[in-house]
Amino acid sequence: MGESLKTFVGGTEVEVPNSIPDIRAALPEERREEFDLAINEAGVHEIQAVMRHWMLEAVPDPEAEQILDRLAQDEAERRSVA
Repeated sequence: MGESLKTFVGGTEVEVPNSIPDIRAALPEERREEFDLAINEAGVHEIQAVMRHWMLEAVPDPEAEQILDRLAQDEAERRSVA
């Protein structure tokens, strides 16, 4: 096991999962299959980048989620007007 990793989200320090089982467990259930595929398809030169991508995705960021929700609502409104 690697050392504990931490980051700040909204001014609060949070632990970042840093092993394949921990990252998988931290993801929403509907994202785990996609994670499994990405990890299993990664080669030796890609595994670190794949792990970094998913470990950051596993850390909840309410501010980012609010922005994405607002963008999705804006897009839905544009489509309904067109």
